[in-house]
Amino acid sequence: MGRFILRRVGVMLLTALCLTFIVFFLTNLYPNLEKMAKTEGNMRMSDAEVESYLNNNGYLQPVLVKYGQWLGVLPGYVIEGTDGKVRAKCAASDVPIEEAPAFCGVLQGNWGYSNRLKKDVDEVIGEKLALTGMLMFWVMLLMVPSALILGVLAGMREGSKLDRTLSTFSIGTTATPEYVSGVLFIAVFASSAVGLKWFKGTATSAMDNITFENFFLPVLTIAVYGMGYIARMTRASMAEVMTSQYIRTARLKGVSFPNIVMKHALRNALIAPFTVIMLQFPWLLNGVVIVETLFNYKGFGWALVLAAGNNDIELLLGISVVSVVVVLVTQLISDIGYVYLNPRISVS
Repeated sequence: MGRFILRRVGVMLLTALCLTFIVFFLTNLYPNLEKMAKTEGNMRMSDAEVESYLNNNGYLQPVLVKYGQWLGVLPGYVIEGTDGKVRAKCAASDVPIEEAPAFCGVLQGNWGYSNRLKKDVDEVIGEKLALTGMLMFWVMLLMVPSALILGVLAGMREGSKLDRTLSTFSIGTTATPEYVSGVLFIAVFASSAVGLKWFKGTATSAMDNITFENFFLPVLTIAVYGMGYIARMTRASMAEVMTSQYIRTARLKGVSFPNIVMKHALRNALIAPFTVIMLQFPWLLNGVVIVETLFNYKGFGWALVLAAGNNDIELLLGISVVSVVVVLVTQLISDIGYVYLNPRISVS
């Protein structure tokens, strides 16, 4: 197991480097850099002024060099600008260039500065992750138990009316995107047109004080969409387990149906859904983009939209690093957990 984990960690690091480099390369294409320069300076800047700005801030270096500096494995640039001033990547405005550290990248904890939010990227990501983490917690608390109950009930008696009803409901929720269900929930439960003003149509106030009124609709919108997929996987796994030989033996021995389900079938039926549940974490982290934008909840997904829409390169890169790490770590936990849950799986 130890060798398996080390091998997977090595693959994770290589994958993370490849994915972050792709994002870095795409965000540092010249049209994006030109747009950023004009956003920071003046939209009427000439081509020469744009090139001067980019050169003075180290953006015209080779992409591999810039990537190494951003990671913190190569020394930061020291450039004499066209105005005669010397600038260094690792030197703050109040630190002399001679006293600045040589390395100042992600590995050293320097994630850059958000031009749009006027804050350090690590500070922005910390704030937004905390908000989205709270949203994810309540979504998982509602979505996972509900989906498992629906899947187990449907899979206990395959082909029954209950199975067909719950399966149709699961397919319907999975086929309805969040932007559709979210708008419907707002129209029905939060607008004055229908009259059921039970909840608020925005979750902005939930960033400071979470209440059932201002937080339930975004939680429900995400949970309903993810619930169907988990329920379908659980139903398929449960139906397969219920046809196993040991279940038939238990029935022939006269074991009651509830005991067969709870003591014999349920644990084995939950092995496959465990992987699906773990994969919901990266989906939630990036899939909340629509819901957070719809309900104006300024979390991680909202920050991603803001960074992409305003060409905030440093913030976009920071968000990509966090997203890649979450995806890879949850996949590793899923694989390890699957091995422990299923004794038929062995790691050589």
